[in-house]
Order: sequence, then C-alpha cells, then structure tokens
Amino acid sequence: MKLNNDKRFDIDLSYGQVFERKVADMLQNSKIEVKTERNMWHKTGNIVIEFESRGRPSGIASTEAEYWFHNLAVGKDHIMTLVFPTKILRDYIAKNHPRMIRGGDDMTSRLYLINLQDLVTMLV
Repeated sequence: MKLNNDKRFDIDLSYGQVFERKVADMLQNSKIEVKTERNMWHKTGNIVIEFESRGRPSGIASTEAEYWFHNLAVGKDHIMTLVFPTKILRDYIAKNHPRMIRGGDDMTSRLYLINLQDLVTMLV
C-alpha cells in the first residue's frame, strides 16, 4: 500500500472540512424535510416524491424546508440518504416533468415517479 506523500493531504483535508461544515449547518441551522421510502426503490430504480395529498399541496409542493432528505430503506435496514437543496429538487421536477402516479394511504396522494439514474445524471 502506498500512502499519499505528495503534500496534497492538507488541500484534500481543507476541501473535506468545507463540506463537513455544510452538513453540520444543514442539520443545525436549516429547516429540513425527511422522508423515508422502503422496499420498491431498489427493485425499480425509482423514487417517489409526494406533491399532493387528499387534494391539497403536500410534500415538495408545500415544504418550507431548505433541504430535502430522502432515506432509502429495505425492510428495517437504512441503506442510504439522498440530500437535495429543496430548490434544486423543485427545479429538476419543473424542468423534467416526471410521471405522476397515485399512492399512499387509500391511494389519496399524488407522487412524482423519478428514476434515480436520470435524477443523478440530470443534476450533474
């Protein structure tokens, strides 16, 4: 194993610390929305983002949060968390017009069906 001896460690460290502070700021000083999705996402490659429930704006359409945390789970196991500035997620939806489906309790919610690979590709 070869260690990094080219003196870039201090540059890499300071870059990493900038993002550590960003995460700490999100969690301590920002409004966040946390949603958890289980089971189907890993089979379909899609996530859903709610925008209406029982005829009223909800989820992404009504949140005042600055950041949207989207947990992905399989059964009781937390696999990962996607974190989006809410504005970026809203802009993605407005620009890409994802398919709308029904779901939730008694199928009373309207949801955007978003392919994870497309989402990541379009955001970069």
